[in-house]
Amino acid sequence: MTTEQVLRNRSENKCELCESASELKVYEVPPQDSSNAENNILVCATCLSQIEKKAELNQDHWKCLTTSMWSEVTGVQVVAWRMLNRLRTESWAADLLDMLYLDDENLAWAKATGDHESDGSVDLHKDCNGAMLQQGDTVVLTKSLDVKGSTLNAKMGTVVKNIRLVPDNTDQIEGKIEGQVIVILTKYVRKQGS
Repeated sequence: MTTEQVLRNRSENKCELCESASELKVYEVPPQDSSNAENNILVCATCLSQIEKKAELNQDHWKCLTTSMWSEVTGVQVVAWRMLNRLRTESWAADLLDMLYLDDENLAWAKATGDHESDGSVDLHKDCNGAMLQQGDTVVLTKSLDVKGSTLNAKMGTVVKNIRLVPDNTDQIEGKIEGQVIVILTKYVRKQGS
């Protein structure tokens, strides 16, 4: 039986955090030396996008931790602890965090990502109007740009298709203009259609 089958049986085909039954995926709770059913959990797309900081943290969604934090599955406990820490400014989350007990080994695992040190804010790639940018989006330049180290001048109104998000810098995207891949500041683009 595969890990996914074990997780689906264990969770009765529901997200192990919020009990949603749609768009379920296996989430490998980092860091891992070897993958098994105890350090993997089944989560829905909503939980996954917020865990991975690819969507804004919705505190109402995470009130599901009131029940799921009591799971006997170590991976669920660790993720619950991490998410409650991100939401610790909310009184209900702080109360739950006070009740959640992890032994020393699992607490060390939970702290290993440093997630507990961050606030709940999520840095996302956003255009000049605040619209969220995704990998593969099409954007329009809102300002003419001179490209450093090149004679290329990208004119205002230029359409840049199939952008790539710069992973460690939410102020930058990469796009191809006149066959040349360049880095563009997100404050100078508007998502097409927004």
